[in-house]
Amino acid sequence: MSAGHRHSPPGQHEHEFEPQRGLPEPLPAGERLLWQGAPDWHALARRAFHVRKLALYFAAVLVARAAVVLADGGDAAAALRAVVLLAPLALLAIGIALGLAWLTARTTVYTLTDRRLVMRIGIVLTVTYNLPLRRIASAGLRLDRDGHGDLPLALLPGDKIAFLHLWPHARPWCFARPEPMLRSVPDAAAVAQRLSAAWSAATGLAAVPATSVTAPDAPRAEARGRLVTS
Repeated sequence: MSAGHRHSPPGQHEHEFEPQRGLPEPLPAGERLLWQGAPDWHALARRAFHVRKLALYFAAVLVARAAVVLADGGDAAAALRAVVLLAPLALLAIGIALGLAWLTARTTVYTLTDRRLVMRIGIVLTVTYNLPLRRIASAGLRLDRDGHGDLPLALLPGDKIAFLHLWPHARPWCFARPEPMLRSVPDAAAVAQRLSAAWSAATGLAAVPATSVTAPDAPRAEARGRLVTS
């Protein structure tokens, strides 16, 4: 497993230095590109940056602010002024979260070959992680109703990448043994199948497919399974 750091030369388009999109160097002879993708920024904003929850929180704060003004004897105009004064801060916070989601998706490329999974991530400092398929112990699938999904990757013992180096491309709350995660990938079920097939071919071991079901009574459902096993 390896990682590399790159900076775009001044005046050049971002990532123009790459010899091949998403890769720090051209693929070696005999290595095949199977899939490339990136997070959908709308889904990333919801899942990783929690924009909907943030909007609900600030909406509650604004309602509470208006209620306090009215309870203190103010009229409707005073309550409206209080809300208007506070609203720009709420919009700024939500805008920052949306901007980070867009920049994260724009600067991320996930690449699957028949030998490894490459994650090019980072907004300011670009980092490329090469994860050999033989060093991946298992993978999970968390699928949204719209087909976007997350694929967390459990690494074999001895391999570890710091959580903060990965975030937001890391499985939430896994601090002791951080798991790299492909975030908000479109058509995640098909990507999971490709990853599973590539892992089996690389390791010579049978992959156990995970059953992924979207619950009809929930906006998203989570299916934890071992797409690949070792």
